[in-house]
Amino acid sequence: MVTITNALYALILYHSLSIPFVIFGAQSMRILIVEDDAILSHHLKSQLSELGNQVQCANTAEEGLFFAQNYPNDIAIVDIGLPDRDGISLIKDMRKKGLRLPIMILTARSNWQDKVTGLEAGADDYLVKPFQKEEMVARLSALVRRSAGFVKPEMTAGDIRVDLLAKQVYVCDELLELTAFEYDLLEYLMRHSRQVVSKQRLLDVLYEDQEGDPNTIEVMISRLRKKFTKTGQNNPISTIRGQGYIFEISAQ
Repeated sequence: MVTITNALYALILYHSLSIPFVIFGAQSMRILIVEDDAILSHHLKSQLSELGNQVQCANTAEEGLFFAQNYPNDIAIVDIGLPDRDGISLIKDMRKKGLRLPIMILTARSNWQDKVTGLEAGADDYLVKPFQKEEMVARLSALVRRSAGFVKPEMTAGDIRVDLLAKQVYVCDELLELTAFEYDLLEYLMRHSRQVVSKQRLLDVLYEDQEGDPNTIEVMISRLRKKFTKTGQNNPISTIRGQGYIFEISAQ
């Protein structure tokens, strides 16, 4: 198993691995990394992205807070030692602003008091360097599932069932054929069922840092509705004029 010890070792490890790091069955996540060590941040982003996750990085607390507030993220990894202010104060600010995404602290400090301080500030878990990457990914995935209320690798909403590992959707146990973008769109709406999701937020989910055409969302929503209609299922996605879209059935 591969252990991250420090930034230099991370760089050597990244260039020396010949086999991609894979965790079978890992859930795709949108991950925010707030880490000022450029080498370690790059290494973590590369490895987590190879697993199919969407990763964006910030190297200061203020930049991290901006990304957390303005972009959809499933989870944040926050280093305690940041250049502008410590990660503990960042976590406190995130919670004060109502950000409910799970937060994992990443730090070289092993003192138990630091762990308690981080958890009391609003963090959900704690990893001390060095750590096993396999453990980090497993714990990130578990935090995301727990925060969304899904302790099993699937979601259900009425007759609709989503296999989160296989990324497949079933209606009345019949496979619904979806494109990758259609699946990502539907999964996100179901994870935020009974909540209005703006078109811009959906664009951020699909295109990350790239600029997407808002008309793309309208087209994909229309295609999803038609596919649900063909199965005999009532359309579960409604348009809230001037605000966005809502998945009407509560997902569990």
